[in-house]
Amino acid sequence: MTAIDKRNLGGSRFAVFGKGGSGKSTAVVLLGQALRGRGYDVYILDADSTNVGLHQALGITRPPISLLDFYGGMVFSGGAVTCPVDDPTPLVGGDVLFDELPPAHYAQNPQGIHLLVAGKIGGMGPGAGCDGPISKIARDFQIRTHDGSEVMLIDCKAGLEDSARGVVTNADWVIQVVDPTAAAVEMAISMNEMVQQIKAGVPPAVQHLEDASLADLATRLFREARVKGVLVVLSRICGWHVADLLRDKLSPRGIEPIGVIRDDPSIPVSWLRGEPLATTYAHIDAVELVDALEAAVSGAAVGATGASIAG
Repeated sequence: MTAIDKRNLGGSRFAVFGKGGSGKSTAVVLLGQALRGRGYDVYILDADSTNVGLHQALGITRPPISLLDFYGGMVFSGGAVTCPVDDPTPLVGGDVLFDELPPAHYAQNPQGIHLLVAGKIGGMGPGAGCDGPISKIARDFQIRTHDGSEVMLIDCKAGLEDSARGVVTNADWVIQVVDPTAAAVEMAISMNEMVQQIKAGVPPAVQHLEDASLADLATRLFREARVKGVLVVLSRICGWHVADLLRDKLSPRGIEPIGVIRDDPSIPVSWLRGEPLATTYAHIDAVELVDALEAAVSGAAVGATGASIAG
C-alpha cells in the first residue's frame, strides 16, 4: 500500500444515500476498498438501522458493539441519545479520537478498513422502533486521527428520511446512488434540490418545536451546514445505453453523475451467502470513482467522463 501524505479527501465525511435496492451498501463497500487501496484510513459507519450484512461484505466475522450502546442507548428506552427532529442538540462527545474509542466498538477487516455500527432497531421490542437516535449518531459522530488521513463513509438509511433529519448537514458531501429506476432518479433530484436549499439558507421545518431555543438551534445547524454538494453515482448498470438514459434524465436538472458501478452478478451472490464481495470490473469502477471524488473535492474538472458536481 502506498504511503499517504494527507491527500485531499483526508478528514472528509461522505453520507451515502439511495433507495432500497439501489446498491447503496455495495457502493459503500467498493468505495471503502478503493479508498483504502489509495492509502486513506477508511472508517465506514453503518447507519442503516434495518439493513444487515455489511460486516460480512467487508470480510468481518461479527459486527462491533453499536455506538448507540457507547452513547447510552436511545431516549425511547430510557437512554441518552435523542432524535434530532425532536431535539437537535448535538450529540455529546460525538467528535472522537480513534485511539480513545474502546476496541469493542469497532472492527477491522483484513484490508484495514474500520467498521462502526450506529445501531439497529431489530429486536428492540414493541415501541422501540423509531430510529431517530441512530440518525443523530449518523449526523454527529466523527472519527479523528492524528495525521488527518481519515475518510468516513456513512451508509445511511434507505430513502430520504435521514436527510430530513439533518444527517446531510454535517457531511462534507452527499453521495447519491442511483439505480435504473424512476424512483431513484426522482430521489436524486429531490436530494440535490434539498442540498441546494440548505446552501441557500432555507431554514428547516421547526414548527413542531415548542421550545424556541431548540427551534433556533435547529435553524442555526442548517444555516451552518458543511455540506458542499451532491455527487451522483450510477449503480447496477447493465449496459452503457442504460447509463446514457439515466444521464439524459438527470442532466436537465443540472445533475451530471461522476461515474458508474456496473452490474456484477457476483455481488448479490456474495450478499446472499454472507461473504466478502467478490467482484471484477465493479472494483475497477470504484477506483475510477475515487479519482472522481478526489477531483471533485479539489475543485478540478473530473476529466474524461465530463462529470461535474451537482448542487
